[in-house]
Amino acid sequence: MHQQKRQPELVEGNLPVFVFPTELIFYADDQSTHKQVLTLYNPYEFALKFKVLCTTPNKYVVVDAAGAVKPQCCVDIVVRHRDVRSCHYGVIDKFRLQVSEQSQRKALGRKEVVATLLPSAKEQQKEEEDKRIKEHLTEGLFFEQSFQPENSTVSSGPSLLTIFLGVVCIAALMLPTLGDMESLVPLYLHLSVNQKLVAAYILGLITMAILRT
Repeated sequence: MHQQKRQPELVEGNLPVFVFPTELIFYADDQSTHKQVLTLYNPYEFALKFKVLCTTPNKYVVVDAAGAVKPQCCVDIVVRHRDVRSCHYGVIDKFRLQVSEQSQRKALGRKEVVATLLPSAKEQQKEEEDKRIKEHLTEGLFFEQSFQPENSTVSSGPSLLTIFLGVVCIAALMLPTLGDMESLVPLYLHLSVNQKLVAAYILGLITMAILRT
C-alpha cells in the first residue's frame, strides 16, 4: 500500500518570493514609463495566491491586484501611475506582493518593491553622468596628491655631489698653470692647460644643471 507523500508544512512568512524588477522608476516627461510591469515567478510545485498592497494606492492603478500563479509559472502585474505631479517627485512608495497557498489564508511570504517618480529621464542621465565625472576627477586628484611628494623631492635642488664637483672645478681653475714659476703654490698642484679646460667644461655642465632645477 503506497503512502501519500505529504507536503512539508510551510512556515508563515518564510517563503521566498521572486519578483522582477524590485524597483519601479516613473518619469513625468515620458508617458511610456507611466505603465510598468511586475513579474511574479512561482518556482514551487504548488500553486500560489497573490495579493498586491501599496502604501499609497490612490496614486496607482494595479491591474489584477490579486490572483493565482500555477506551479513553475509566472504572471505579469501591470502597474500604472495615475497622479504624475511635481509634488510627488522623489517620493518613495512601496508595493508589497504577498503570497499564500491556495487552500490557506495565512501569508507564506512577502516581497517589497519600491516605486519613485522622477521629473525627467534626461535629467537623471545628466545627474548620473555628472556623478561619474566627479568620481573620475576625485580619482585623478587622489593620484596627483599621492605622487606630489616624490616630485617635490626630485626637484628640491642640486645634490651634494653636484655642489662638491662644482667647488672642485672652481678650485682647479684657481690653481696656477704649469710653468708659472712665481707662484708660491707647490709644484705638484700646478695644473696643465688641458686639465683646466676639462675643469671649466665640467663646471659649465654643472652650472646648466643647477639652473634647470
